[in-house]
Amino acid sequence: ELEHAKARGARIYAELRGYGCSGDAHHMTAPKENGEGALLAMRKALKHAQFQPSAVDYVNAHATSTVVGDAAENAAIKALLLGPGGKQNASDVNISSTKGAVGHLLGGAGAIEALFTVLAISENAMPPTINLERLADGFDCNYAPNQAQERRIDVALTNSFGFGGTNSSLCFSRPDI
Repeated sequence: ELEHAKARGARIYAELRGYGCSGDAHHMTAPKENGEGALLAMRKALKHAQFQPSAVDYVNAHATSTVVGDAAENAAIKALLLGPGGKQNASDVNISSTKGAVGHLLGGAGAIEALFTVLAISENAMPPTINLERLADGFDCNYAPNQAQERRIDVALTNSFGFGGTNSSLCFSRPDI
């Protein structure tokens, strides 16, 4: 608990504010192309955290560098964060993937990516998407290609998706907001 950590003088990196899960069971290895399952998990995480999509400063994407999976997640993130009540320009949506730096750790991927997200908040830096060379059509957000970006991150999401259509999203924030 946050208050317990404060009482014992612990350094507070971030606070877990919400979580969301969904299961679409669309296909054993591929998500629905529209990203419906991912979108639902992120919406649930924000609802649980009591944040509006406009509050999200950064998304640590699951992004396994697969054509269908990355396109579906990108579509879901844009559906969540763009438009009424959200950001006006895709270039203002900050997304990166840390798998290029550490690989896909399978069962450990969600944990390590949650740590990257917490550190992004704590250190005011968006991790780079290592080895990002070309963007496919529709990928018009800020993906921090190959270099970290200094920026204040108050609220962030991190996504983890699995075989069979399991989708989860965590919402972290600075403890003082």
